[in-house]
Parts: sequence; structure tokens; C-alpha cells
Amino acid sequence: MAKLSLYAAIVLQILTIGCSFDKEKKQDEKYTVTRPIIIDTVYYIDYVSDIHSVKNVEIRSRVKGYVESILVDEGKSVKKGQILFRISDQEYKEEVLKAKANLKNAIAEAKSAELNLQNVKVLVEKNVVSKTELDMAHAKLDALNANIEEAKSHEVSAQLKLSFTEVRAPFDGIIDRIPNKVGSLIDEGTLLTTLSDNSEVFAYFNVSEKEYLDFTSDQSGSYSKAVSLILANNEQFNYEGQVETIEGEFDNSTGSIAFRARFPNPDKVLKHGSTGKIRLKRSIQKALVIPQKSTFEIQDRMFVYVVGKDNIAQMRSVQPKLRIPHLYIMESGITANDKFIYEGIQDVREGMEIAPEFVSLKAIIPQLGNE
Repeated sequence: MAKLSLYAAIVLQILTIGCSFDKEKKQDEKYTVTRPIIIDTVYYIDYVSDIHSVKNVEIRSRVKGYVESILVDEGKSVKKGQILFRISDQEYKEEVLKAKANLKNAIAEAKSAELNLQNVKVLVEKNVVSKTELDMAHAKLDALNANIEEAKSHEVSAQLKLSFTEVRAPFDGIIDRIPNKVGSLIDEGTLLTTLSDNSEVFAYFNVSEKEYLDFTSDQSGSYSKAVSLILANNEQFNYEGQVETIEGEFDNSTGSIAFRARFPNPDKVLKHGSTGKIRLKRSIQKALVIPQKSTFEIQDRMFVYVVGKDNIAQMRSVQPKLRIPHLYIMESGITANDKFIYEGIQDVREGMEIAPEFVSLKAIIPQLGNE
């Protein structure tokens, strides 16, 4: 029994020594600590964007007929007034000739009625016929003059339809696909092609209601109205754009509202229907920042390990305001005078005593992008 008690005492002493050794080892473990710093910085927000030509119209036939000739090719530049298509015009030429003949006939009838009116006036003055005959002659002349105006209108309409057989470009632009070929029978309203003026383009992008309110209420000028465009190949477009306007209402399904930016496009690189990302820049003055790697989350709350004068690590809840590359801009929970553990937080426990090694955050930030 005495031997058993002695054995138990030896085991207990060994365990006690081991625990003391582990505690001493933990106390001697070194951790890099730092403090938040206040900086002026800029950050960029990317938004998915749709590109639209400033001018983009469908070119449709305004008369029925056969496509006699196509004078342009897909993807080619055209000038305002240039003839793009010719549609069979024989029928419309005949309509013009008929309208002109009707006009001549109406003019001739009116002249005859005018001569008759003069004769009736003479007869009335001689009391050969009654004044009623004179009134009837006046009425007939008025009716024939009206026929002249109607005939003129028909002639103008016929000339207009004839002019529609030559389809011209309404402005300088680029021709899109041409679905109908020479010889195709087309109806009035048939799509012939689409014309885009790509010298300037609109880029539409949607922002949340909060971002919209931040943007419109910005008095400090932290938001820049100058924006960049990131193309589908992740390269930046050569020219800078400007935010011009905001749509009049929110999309209830997404809770967002559309902004419109205008970009110059002298090289015609951007096409109607292109996609990309609008990059909006915001400047932040006197931002309190900490590294992202120094934080951890528990149940949707963010924490850091703050180290006091006694070198004891204590969990503290913090509230970030914005996330920028490798850093958080802090809203609350930490000040510029607090020290916190920079890295190795996965091995730290609440109330653990550490051996801190202080490093300025200014010295750490340049290394963050390389980690």
C-alpha cells in the first residue's frame, strides 16, 4: 500500500512538472503585435456594366418590294445620307406619273371652271341668268381647287414613297448584320440592318440603394465622377469616362438603380452590346486601418486579440466599415492606441499570456501584397 502511494505521488509530480513546462512554453511563445494606423487612401468598386452606342437604330424598309442592290457590307463605316439599299421602284415611279397626271387634270378642270365663272358673271350683270347660277359656279371652282390640293398631296406622297426605295444612313455609323440578300421580297417594316454610332458609348451599371445615397449625399468629394472601364479581357480601356446621370427609379426586384457613364471611343474598340466592369474610385481621408489577417469571425461577428500592458490576449469585437485590399477600414471597436496580435491568431486563446514583439503597421503594409 505504501509503495502504491509513493508511485501515485511520483506520477502526480511528473504531471505537475509537465503542465508547468507547457505553461512556461506558452508564456515564452512570441507573437507579432502592432497598432492600427490612420491613413489617407483610395479604394475601387467594380460594377458589371452594359455598353450601348450613343446612337443605335434599326434600319427598316418603309415600302414593299424586292431588294435590288445592297451597297454596303456588314461591319463597315458609312456616312450620313449614304445609300445603303435600293428597293425595286418601278411601281412607285408609275404612282408618281399617275399622281402628276391627276394633278394636271385637276388644274385643267379648275381653269375650265374659272372661265365658266367669268361667263356667268357677265350673264348675271346682263340679267340673263340669276345670281344663283353665279353662286353655283363659285362653288364648283372651289371644289376643283380643292381637287388640285388633293392631287398635289397625292403627288408628294408618291414622290415620298419613291424616295423610300433608296434607304439612306440617318447618321455616321457602323453597319451591323444584313439579314436579307439581293432579290429578297420585303414588306414595309422589314428589318434591313442596324446602324450604330460608336464614336461615344454609354455604360450602364447598377448600384445598391445605400451606395446610391452615399454617392448623391457626398459633400467632401470622396466619390469621383470620373470612372474607368475594365474590358472583358480584364484590360483597362484607354479612355476615362464620366458619370452623367442616374435613372429615375429603383428596380424593385434587385433594390438597385442604374447609373450611366459616357466614354469617348475614337478607336471604335467598344461596340454596342459589349460588356465590362465600371471601376468607381472613392477617396477616404483619415481612415483607421488594420490587416484583414489579424481578424477572425465567430457567429457573424468580427474579433481581434487585443494585448494589454499585462501581455494578456483578450478577444474584442470590432466593426469594419469598408474592405480594401488586405486591410479593413474600421468603424468602431478599436482605437489607434490599442495593440493587437498581427498574425498567428489561430494558436491564441482568450486570456493567454504572450511574449509580444511590436512591429509598426507602416512596416507591415508593404509586405501584405506579397504574402
